[in-house]
Amino acid sequence: MYEKLVPLALVAALSLPASADEASVKKAVEGKLERTVTSVSKTPYLGLYEVYVDGQIVYTDEKVTALLLGSLIDGKTMKNVTDERMQKLTAIKFSDLPLALAVKQVRGDGKRVFATFEDPNCGYCKKMAKEIAKLDNVTIYTFLYPILSPDSLEKSNQIWCSGDRAKAWYEWMVDGKAPGGKGDCDTSAIKKTIETGRKLAINGTPTVFFSDGERIPGAIPMAKIEQKLAQTQGK
Repeated sequence: MYEKLVPLALVAALSLPASADEASVKKAVEGKLERTVTSVSKTPYLGLYEVYVDGQIVYTDEKVTALLLGSLIDGKTMKNVTDERMQKLTAIKFSDLPLALAVKQVRGDGKRVFATFEDPNCGYCKKMAKEIAKLDNVTIYTFLYPILSPDSLEKSNQIWCSGDRAKAWYEWMVDGKAPGGKGDCDTSAIKKTIETGRKLAINGTPTVFFSDGERIPGAIPMAKIEQKLAQTQGK
């Protein structure tokens, strides 16, 4: 469901000065992967550098003799350093999301807010939709993000062109009822959503954003959703 940048360990011998800095590490990694590196920072672990590229973290030494993709665990605290850094690196300002492009669902008082990017043919999205259906007192902004197949775009257009978008989305994702819209209305919102998703480096669905800006990829268990909504209510 999510794209892999490189295998768990990619050995890449390169010739660099012995005292490489972040700029030279950035240049070397970009040259090897032929991709734009967003940021490079020195970690306090084994002289490793954290390289953020294509929405993922890889680690390397100052000579870029190897690139490692995987979780870095602090040996003393046993905290997942990579997960904590990803939360910060992928966080957004929630108010910057173009919420007018989303299908809006309001239940109860609607005070608890979050947004999702979902493909109508995504099995994990349908699983999460059944979980979300149990929530009350929430406002959910669902961005139709058809990236899996041409049929995903067709269904997204049909849902967007339905008389009641929230109902059409719910009935398709939860009940399996095909959307009744013809898909012949102004669907520029779908195109704009795809552009937004690409800018945010969303490579898989579902992807969830909570009101504190934290991004969580993948289907989230109900307990995690409730925990996050309790933490972020009012933010």
